[in-house]
Amino acid sequence: MKKSPWLIYAFTTTLFFGLWGALISLPEKAGFPETLIYVVWSITMIIPALFALRRAKWKLDTDKRSILYGAAIGFTGAGGQLILFTGAIEHGPAYLIFPIISLSPVITILLSVIFLREAASKRGWIGIILALVAIPFLSYQDPHEISSDYRWLIFALLVFLAWGIQAYFIRSANKVMKAESIFFYMMVTGLMLSPIALWMTDFSQEINYGFKGPGLAFFIQILNAIGALTIVYAFRYGKAIIVSPLTNAVAPVLTVIISLILYQVFPHVVILVGMGLAVISTFILAFEEGS
Repeated sequence: MKKSPWLIYAFTTTLFFGLWGALISLPEKAGFPETLIYVVWSITMIIPALFALRRAKWKLDTDKRSILYGAAIGFTGAGGQLILFTGAIEHGPAYLIFPIISLSPVITILLSVIFLREAASKRGWIGIILALVAIPFLSYQDPHEISSDYRWLIFALLVFLAWGIQAYFIRSANKVMKAESIFFYMMVTGLMLSPIALWMTDFSQEINYGFKGPGLAFFIQILNAIGALTIVYAFRYGKAIIVSPLTNAVAPVLTVIISLILYQVFPHVVILVGMGLAVISTFILAFEEGS
């Protein structure tokens, strides 16, 4: 059966996102605040953006519709990340926040089915459902603390909506503009929000400016930046209702496996169940026609 490039791009995304997820906390543990990690991330986006533009022979879509799409995609993505670190995690337990956020493909699927008229076969829907079921299992964390401050729920829902809508906009924009232009605007909007992250940083605290701070953050965040580019290409060639749950289900599996190797921490049985569901889903969706 003829395959579209969406599967290669989707698996590349899950590989880089999975590795990124396993390493993301290292700079923060070394004394480099999350707000500055965001700034480093926004800078790393420049590298794949230049690569993409060179691939497009430096041709950028600058019509009004493309700029609006680019702004919508960029601000929902980068804005969601700012809200996650400066709002949700600050006020609530991660073991409740991440299962909610990781279900963002539900929003993407609903919007894609309603507005883009995307459809999948019965086998494809089984894979999608298994992926969605796997995500909260993979996001499980043992509850050591329970917060009575429920502001985290509002922030978590905002990130959930933002990232679900962003994925839909990426797929929709790919129909009217080049993927390279989409990523360029993602890079620009990410940089535009950096001053807000700097303003929110408590510079009175001790900050690690050595390699384990910004240096390590750079090498880790470049993984996310490359994954962000490849997921744009995955949405370009594949259906959002397939790409979104596939990448959101498989990346955590890789994160768990890599974390197990690096930190020698055996996953909870709930996570093992999620890994099994995600692997089954992967095989099903890999043979689903992507476009």
